[in-house]
Amino acid sequence: MNAKIDLASFVRAVPDFPKPGIVFRDITPLLANADAFASATAALAAFAPPDADIVAGAEARGFIFGAAVARELHLPFAPMRKPGKLPRKTLSASYALEYGEDSIHAHADAFAKGAKVFLVDDLVATGGTLCACAEIAEMQNAIPIAAACLIELPALGGRKNYARPLHSVLQY
Repeated sequence: MNAKIDLASFVRAVPDFPKPGIVFRDITPLLANADAFASATAALAAFAPPDADIVAGAEARGFIFGAAVARELHLPFAPMRKPGKLPRKTLSASYALEYGEDSIHAHADAFAKGAKVFLVDDLVATGGTLCACAEIAEMQNAIPIAAACLIELPALGGRKNYARPLHSVLQY
């Protein structure tokens, strides 16, 4: 693997998706390149606090990176899902997106009391998804200690809205 791989060259800008005026950051070219994906995973894992107990990632692209980071760190992974996707009792939190609203769910026993949670996602825009994930962890008396995202859109204020350490690999 090339340690100096240019990850930004593997992220495609798609204008007007999913709505006019939105520039979607397509990571599928990055996922299609094993070296780029490995480099992105390693970069995200490098931000993990050494005392993290569990990694959580939000559906759907946060699953891809969160699970890979959890494997790299040899930690368990907690999936944060869209409504109706988990088979047992769940807790949920709603949040605003840069172009709408949504909610995220996790099993009611996803986090042990006092567990230190490292949140991983592909992108942070307004910070709504990360805040909702942290809220669900806190509902279970777990402690969200930091988050890492492959892409950050600083103009949308996510870093300001997510009041914990937040790391990003790329910024647009």
